Amino acid sequence: MARDNLRMDQEQIRLLLEQVRRGEVDTEAAMGRLKHMPFEDLGYAKVDHHRALRHGMPEVIFAQGKTAEQVAGIAERVLLHCSNLLITRADRECGMYVTQKLSCGEYLPLSRVVRVWRDRALQGKGRIAVVCAGTSDMPVAEEAQATAEIMGNEVDTIFDIGVAGIHRLMQNRARLTEARVVVVCAGMEGALPSAVGGLVSCPVIAVPTSVGYGASFNGLAALLGMLNSCASNVTVVNIDNGFGAGYVASLINRL
Repeated sequence: MARDNLRMDQEQIRLLLEQVRRGEVDTEAAMGRLKHMPFEDLGYAKVDHHRALRHGMPEVIFAQGKTAEQVAGIAERVLLHCSNLLITRADRECGMYVTQKLSCGEYLPLSRVVRVWRDRALQGKGRIAVVCAGTSDMPVAEEAQATAEIMGNEVDTIFDIGVAGIHRLMQNRARLTEARVVVVCAGMEGALPSAVGGLVSCPVIAVPTSVGYGASFNGLAALLGMLNSCASNVTVVNIDNGFGAGYVASLINRL
């Protein structure tokens, strides 16, 4: 089935190129059609090989809920077309299995990320700062960092500068103001993004983490606090979504 889909895509592309050559389809229209053509059907997954063309980054594999064999199978097909690969939410068993199966890449156990990072060319126009309030927020921050780096960005990480010791934040003010985008990960009451937003003029992407005692409701309190931020340059992603924050920060840094 996978081979049939690939062959069909090749025939469609050949026909489209012939139409361009004859002047029946202009270049921009052809590019628009190419963005939505090929995928490879593995039965348990349909691998989108044109994600990089549409979004600027290859398809990312969300490992949670998949078997290690399924993750490795998808990864092998993605790497036939791309230099870099990112797998998120991979437990240790999955991470070790995939890196051994691929014979390449690294597993980051803190953030549960598998990363194959062969093309390290910088695509961003500036630096992304990834900040977290406490050491307990580091797994989410590392996911954001790994995502931003593999998308071709220089990343400056600043850990454990929460508002409970505001002097730690102020000591790093110069580094924050040099960033083109700042990702801020915080749990508890989620106050740090507002404080950072008041110090910098660039976009701040707030990431609520599921860190805190009972009334934090697994990150809901931080999420609501960030959504109600009085700093106008703060926007918010979902709880523990370091990947989403790193991805959007990368897109902003390319503009």
